[in-house]
Amino acid sequence: KVATRKKPVVVIKSGRSRRGAQAAASHTGSLAGEDKVFDDLARQCGVIRAESIQEALNWCKFLADSPMPQGEDCVIVTNGGGIGVLTADACEKYGVNLSDDVADLKKTFESVMPSFGSAKNPIDITGSASPDDYDKALIAAFHNENIDAVACLGCQTATFDAARFALIAEERYKQYRPVKPIVFSVFGGEEIERSIATLKAKGIPVFPDVYEMTAFLGALYKDFRNKASEPAPIAQADIDTAAIEKAIASARADGRHFLLSHEAQAVMHAAGVIIPQSRIARNPDEAVRYAEEIGYPVVMKIVSKDIIHKSDAGGVALDLLDKKEVLDAYEAILRNCRAYKPDAVIEGMQVDEMIQKGVETIVGARRDTSFGPTVMFGLGGVYVEVLKDIAFRAFPLSKEETLNMIGQINSYPLLLGVRGEARKDIDEVANTIIKVGWILHNCPAISDIEVNPLMVYDHGEGVKAVDVRILLGESEEA
Repeated sequence: KVATRKKPVVVIKSGRSRRGAQAAASHTGSLAGEDKVFDDLARQCGVIRAESIQEALNWCKFLADSPMPQGEDCVIVTNGGGIGVLTADACEKYGVNLSDDVADLKKTFESVMPSFGSAKNPIDITGSASPDDYDKALIAAFHNENIDAVACLGCQTATFDAARFALIAEERYKQYRPVKPIVFSVFGGEEIERSIATLKAKGIPVFPDVYEMTAFLGALYKDFRNKASEPAPIAQADIDTAAIEKAIASARADGRHFLLSHEAQAVMHAAGVIIPQSRIARNPDEAVRYAEEIGYPVVMKIVSKDIIHKSDAGGVALDLLDKKEVLDAYEAILRNCRAYKPDAVIEGMQVDEMIQKGVETIVGARRDTSFGPTVMFGLGGVYVEVLKDIAFRAFPLSKEETLNMIGQINSYPLLLGVRGEARKDIDEVANTIIKVGWILHNCPAISDIEVNPLMVYDHGEGVKAVDVRILLGESEEA
């Protein structure tokens, strides 16, 4: 991040396959395909990732010479409505903001286009535009201080003189260079191809395709935002590491590489993560007593070091409303788990409070083999591996970057509140991610932590870590 605030860092990486993550023991592990982690960590560090070697070479060439925009408002100038709309689509994809001040744009461009042109961005100077019409439009954009960057598009028409256009493009690029960035995309026949080669040889950012052009403009804006960003302090959390090490020691003494549910809950308690009320019952009578202490409805789950995925084994019963349902569920869970894994050692039954419905999210942390401690956030529940709506970051990180990570997922609007629902407690989600990250950071023996679901309630009502899975490394140290 220090380097990217000083100069653009362009990276191209091969190997997008997720084969290495197919046999993981947790959702966090199986979702942490190396390329997804790399992509998100590159985003976190401000690294600009290219898709191809040619793209990387073009970006390095043009970023070294292009001026930095002074703001976020870009204008598209085009002689074709179709390519203008394609470029507008590309701008949304690559994070380029288009100016939408219609009154200002109309005032700037109405004198340089025919009456049937469009002064709405993209600025359509129509298919009849000559190179001189382009020149007038570019000069107008240059003199408007509200326009921070220009994307100039041209497709070959009867009035489009490619050689003349190339001369104007070169002249205006030199004029713009000390002030604001301008990029070009033109396409057509042989004459157009020759003009592209001529301009590119002179270091002018010109591309045969509008998506290539806009990808470069997006890279330029990433560099602009990196340099404009201020470093934020690392977020801290108060973690009772000694209590966590006690739970780890208990698992090690038993020869396990994972924590049982009550041990994992103890770890959450040591980090200040809110968990449901819970007891471990050794027989049906205890299960009933604990259920009445907690208050109905309750949930029951099998406690066994030999059964990690409880739902798959039929080891979970929800919404138990009275004594009879608790007793029936106790026997049913035992029967299901013995059928699922006859040799499983069953240590008891966990009785939990029944959690009120909220937005189900997932929070994870793991030691990535390439990048070290990482944290994950996404849409949770049983469909997490189907939808894969997740984001990763290297840890430790700032509260600001944690919030950026949360906002990155496609399901983020669910947390903002939809169809009249209240905004959810996003700040407490961020705090939980930070706490889980510090657990991993402070305890080298832990390899993976997964909270799924982390139930998120309305703003001010907090979150609850409903189910927690913690894996240990093979050795004592990791």
